Amino acid sequence: MSAEFDTTETLDVKSASCPMPVVKTKSAIDELAEGEILEVLATDSGSMSDIDGWASGTEGVELVDQEEADDVYKHYVRKTE
Repeated sequence: MSAEFDTTETLDVKSASCPMPVVKTKSAIDELAEGEILEVLATDSGSMSDIDGWASGTEGVELVDQEEADDVYKHYVRKTE
C-alpha cells in the first residue's frame, strides 16, 4: 500500500545513515512554506524512529505518515508554521 500525499518536494537520503536523514530533513523543511509536505526517501531503517522522534519534539513540523516498501523508508513531513 502506498500513501498518496500532495508533496511539495522529495528529499532523497537513501545513501545516508544516522544522523544525516534527520539533519537533511530539517534543512529541507526549513525551505518549505507552511502547509507544504516533504517526502523523504531513506534506506536507513533507523530513520523510522529518528524522524518520528525529531518530528514529535520539534515545533512547526508534523509527521503525517511513514511507510516501508522494497527496503526504502518513506516519511511525509508537513511544515505547520
